[in-house]
Amino acid sequence: QVQLVESGGGLVQPGGSLRLSCAASGSIFSINYMGWYRQAPGKQRDLVARITNVGSTDYADSAKGRFTISRDNAKNTVYLQMNSLKPEDTAVYYCRAGVRKTSTTTYITTYWGQGTQVTVSS
Repeated sequence: QVQLVESGGGLVQPGGSLRLSCAASGSIFSINYMGWYRQAPGKQRDLVARITNVGSTDYADSAKGRFTISRDNAKNTVYLQMNSLKPEDTAVYYCRAGVRKTSTTTYITTYWGQGTQVTVSS
């Protein structure tokens, strides 16, 4: 199995910053992509940012210019640096990873973390 463990959430004032981390462990041969999604109460889970194993990135419009996703392939860890936070960024943030579990398969299995709460409020 594969586990994704997120950390770094919390309460921050508007305009502040947070850095989220997500570490993957378990039966991993390689990780094709890692990303962050968020879900506010009563809303669907939406993409925030994602990054491939070669460093290509994709951001939601709401995250462009404020959030930066990065990845440490050696540690199987993805980070989300969030700056200029707004109250509308309040949500549970989930890590997602597409994992190739062995060298003999090309199949990518998707895993989710348990989520970390980010609250932006004065």
